[in-house]
Amino acid sequence: MTAESQKLAAAERALDFLEPGMRLGLGTGSTAAKFVDLVGERVADGLDLVCVPTSETTRSQAKALSVRLTSLEETPELDLTVDGADELDGQLRLIKGGGGALLREKIVAAASKKMVVIADVSKLVETLGQFALPVEVMPFGLRATLGHVEATARAAGCEGKITLRQAGPGNHFVTDSGNHIVDCAFGQIADPAGLAAALSAIPGVVEHGLFLRMATTAIVAGDDGVDIITAA
Repeated sequence: MTAESQKLAAAERALDFLEPGMRLGLGTGSTAAKFVDLVGERVADGLDLVCVPTSETTRSQAKALSVRLTSLEETPELDLTVDGADELDGQLRLIKGGGGALLREKIVAAASKKMVVIADVSKLVETLGQFALPVEVMPFGLRATLGHVEATARAAGCEGKITLRQAGPGNHFVTDSGNHIVDCAFGQIADPAGLAAALSAIPGVVEHGLFLRMATTAIVAGDDGVDIITAA
């Protein structure tokens, strides 16, 4: 199976978690986009859902598919969020934010009773950190915040290049919430919980891409089929 077919297989299995009348969070990214397409097909066939998108990209996709949308202001508690991941380990700890939607993704996941992660097998790792950890930061005081991120990471035992994400030559990437993304290439993160707490304590850091104790189930598709990993 190609990576694309694995992503589709994982997205298809996630349909088993849907129930009529469900309040559903819709993730962002290449795998989540496949799931949103499938949700659109189910809605067209008569499945009643109301959905909260985690990005403007997902909102546009779902709206084009005539999926009924709401917001966390109108629907503050969700039954389920289905989203992808840039990395996950056997304890269902995640790195997310490669697409730049980590803040809204985390808010929506936190509002959900359950979070199902869908991924191809390449995203499953023994130790988090091979994928550069995204950290969302405010534009104000950017240089000072970057210095704090570097020092905090070093104190947590994480070394590696920290770069401000670019949308093009001379243009900083801007999230849907008007912030910037710093990508931290640590290689490995021995203590995700410790690093998460340290980053969250930095003024100017809006959110980080470590999703810990949030996913309840992961659907991982590989050449040998689809595996289901559940949280302990």
